[in-house]
Amino acid sequence: MAEPVRVRRLTEQEGQKLQRIVRRGTTSTVRFRRAMMLLASAGGNTVPVIARLVQADEDTVRDVIHHFNEIGLACLDPRWAGGRPRLLNRDDEDFVIQTATTRPTTPGRPFTRWSIRKLAEYLRRNVARPIRVGREALRCLLKRRGVTFQRTKTWKESTDPDFDAKLDRIEYALTERPDRTFAFDEFGPLGIRPTGGSCWAEEGRPDRLPATYHRTHGTTYFHGCYSVGDDTLWGINRRRKGIGPSWAALKSIRAAPRTAPRST
Repeated sequence: MAEPVRVRRLTEQEGQKLQRIVRRGTTSTVRFRRAMMLLASAGGNTVPVIARLVQADEDTVRDVIHHFNEIGLACLDPRWAGGRPRLLNRDDEDFVIQTATTRPTTPGRPFTRWSIRKLAEYLRRNVARPIRVGREALRCLLKRRGVTFQRTKTWKESTDPDFDAKLDRIEYALTERPDRTFAFDEFGPLGIRPTGGSCWAEEGRPDRLPATYHRTHGTTYFHGCYSVGDDTLWGINRRRKGIGPSWAALKSIRAAPRTAPRST
């Protein structure tokens, strides 16, 4: 019997990027749907279930999964065919990408970062290798080659040498013993904070609320439990953090197979 089609194990960076695409929903429809396919497959869903989720053909879902297993996140961007032949060859594109990823001060330009207009103008006036490319074509080229305008960010990755082995045990528990697998987590401290609203008011005289962040009503802690086999989530809010509420939550997990928990 053939193995079911499924995405390979996602790295931390791949999982975070796919989650950002799905949560924000500001990208193109194609990228959004393909990200949903990959996340659903990584969560253990079968191809027919994913196809019904995203309203797509099962063969389309399989193609996206196979494509991701081959080239990674580059599969999110469709490669449409058609149009007139390219005016730039592969060497020209490589030179454009090399220039775009080089700080403008290196070739002697008096600014710290490229814009599409400045980059296109520099490429056109480059004496050693002039390249004529429009702004939209340049923008599409950068996107196709995975070059985006972004800020420097920090990121974290697990340094545990047994990370892969632990992840294998987690996947084994989720796929082979879901009826005996439970998840437990503690959230807190949770506090209510004021947020700005909107209203009709006279010009220049809006309603004003005091923006105090003092937790005058204290904080709470939430202990949540999740049964993988039953797909059931339950939990309770606690006034304080301690071993007592944690033990109570763990006891509810032990009692879960015998009595179904209620949401509180």
